Amino acid sequence: MLLRILAAACLLLVPGTALGQRTRPGPPDLILTGGKIFTADSTRPWAEAEAVRGERITAVGSTAAITRLAGPRTRRIALGGRVVVPGFNDAHEHVGAAEYGVSFSMGAEPMPDPGVAEVLDSLRALAGRTLAGTWLHTVVGLRVLEDTAARRTALDRVAPNHPVLLWVWTGHDMVVNTAGLRALGIPEDVRDPLGGHHVRDAAGRLTGHLDDYAEWAALRRLYSSLPDSVLVGEFRRYAAEGLRLGITSVQTMNGYLDPAATTRVLRAARLPIRFRVIPYPMTDTRGLRGDEWRGAARNLAPRTVVCGVKWVLDGSPFDRRMLMREPYADQPGWYGQLQFPVDTVRAILARALATREPLHLHVSGDSSVRVVFGLMQALAPDSAWRLGVVVVQNPTHFAIEPALLRRRYGRVPEQFQTVRSILAAGVPLAFGSDGPRSPGLNLMFAVTHPTDPAEELTREQAVTAYTRGSAYAEFAEHEKGTLMPGMLADLAVLSQDIFTVPTEALPATVSVLTLVGGTIVHDDLTRASLGTVTR
Repeated sequence: MLLRILAAACLLLVPGTALGQRTRPGPPDLILTGGKIFTADSTRPWAEAEAVRGERITAVGSTAAITRLAGPRTRRIALGGRVVVPGFNDAHEHVGAAEYGVSFSMGAEPMPDPGVAEVLDSLRALAGRTLAGTWLHTVVGLRVLEDTAARRTALDRVAPNHPVLLWVWTGHDMVVNTAGLRALGIPEDVRDPLGGHHVRDAAGRLTGHLDDYAEWAALRRLYSSLPDSVLVGEFRRYAAEGLRLGITSVQTMNGYLDPAATTRVLRAARLPIRFRVIPYPMTDTRGLRGDEWRGAARNLAPRTVVCGVKWVLDGSPFDRRMLMREPYADQPGWYGQLQFPVDTVRAILARALATREPLHLHVSGDSSVRVVFGLMQALAPDSAWRLGVVVVQNPTHFAIEPALLRRRYGRVPEQFQTVRSILAAGVPLAFGSDGPRSPGLNLMFAVTHPTDPAEELTREQAVTAYTRGSAYAEFAEHEKGTLMPGMLADLAVLSQDIFTVPTEALPATVSVLTLVGGTIVHDDLTRASLGTVTR
C-alpha cells in the first residue's frame, strides 16, 4: 500500500507545464503506423499510429493522419498490426541482489519448498567441491522456515567451512550458519533492531534465523560489500531484461544497498530505463534510521531519481506476522504483529504530513490497515492527505495455494487480494512485480485471479494499472503512463496481441521494440523481416 502525498520533487520534469508546450515544433522524428495502439487514456483508448519528436509524443490518430505529418527526415516504422502499449511501469521491485558465492537451486520456481534433508544433502555435496570460505546460498520455503531443526547447528554439520544462507522466498526470513554469522558481522551478543529479530534458542544462543529488519540489515551489508563492477553489471542486465519485456520504468524499494553504494553504482551504470529509487531505511536498537539519505544526491543519473520512503509495518500470511483481526487457525490465540509500536507508526505518518514526502507502507493484514487508517484520521482531516491512498498490488501473489490459506485462516477468505473491488470503489490501483518480472505473467494472474475469480480484471484494466496506475503512484501521471500528445514517448511494441490471445499465452509476451523518451532502447522489430523501416 502506498500513501500518496503531494510532492513536487518526485515529478520527472517541472510540474504545471502545459502538455502542448512540451514538444518542439516541426515534423516528427519518428512515426509508428498501422498498429493497434492502446493509449490507456479513457477519453481515447485506441489509435492506429503516433508521432514522436524529441522525447515526447506529438500526435496520435489514424495511420493516414499521422503519415501526413512526416517530413523528409522522419523515420517511419510500420507496425504491421502489432499492439503498442505505454511502457510497463513496475511499481514494486527490489533491485540490487547481485550474484555472489555459489547459488544452488532447489527447484519448483518461483516458490521452492524443499525439505530439510534435501537442502542438507545438497549443501554437503556442494561444500565438498567448493573452496572453503565461499558463500553457498539458495532459496527455500515454509518447510525449512517452520522446522526449527533447520537452523545454524544443522548447517554447521554439513558446511562448517563455508558461510551458508538459506533465503525464504517470502523475503521476510533467512537462516545462516556460524560462518555466515561471522561473515555478516553478527556477534553472539547482538541486540535486535526495531522490527526484527536474531532468533535465539531456549539457552539464549543464536539459531541463525533472522527475520524482517534484522534480515534486511544483514543482506544490505552483504550486497553493499560486493565490488561496484559486479553491482553495475547486475543493474545493467536488469535494465536490459526489463526493456526486452517492455518495462520502461521501475520503482525499486532500495533495501539491498546502502545510500553510498547506490549512488556510486547508479551513476556508473547510467541505465537506459527510468529508475525511481525509493529509500528503504533500516532500523537499529534505538528505532528508525529514517535520515539515511539526508544530504545525498536526489538525481543520481539521467532517468534516475530518488523519491519517497518505505517502511514495513507487518509481515505476511506465510510467516504469520501479518496482523489480523481474527487469530490464525493453525496457531490459536495468535493474531500476528505490528513491526513497530503504534506511536512509531503515528510518527511515520506525522512526518509524511509535515514533509510531504511520498510514503510507502507495506501493510498486509486487515488489522494493520485499520490501524493505519485510524491514525491518519486522527492526525488530520481527509483533505490534508491530498490525494489519499494508492494500492500497489503484485498479481503473482494471487496464485497462493488455497491449501495454505485454509491452513492459516481455516478457509479461503471471501475477499482476498482484491483488485476489482478496489477499482469499483474509486481507489487508484498500480501493479508491480515483487517477484517474477514478466508483465505477461502478472497480467495473466490479474485477469484470472486464481484465488478469488470474482476479483479478476479485464485486460484493459490490468494494462492500465500496469501503466497509468503505476505512473500515478509515482506522481508522474502527467508525464507518462498514457500515449497521448505531450506525454513522454515511453512505449512497447509487443510480440503478440495481449488483448485477444488465449489467457495462458500471456506469459510469453515480450517487447519487439521499446522506446524510452523517444529513443529506441530495445529493437527486435526493425532488424527483422517483419518490420518495415523507411525514411
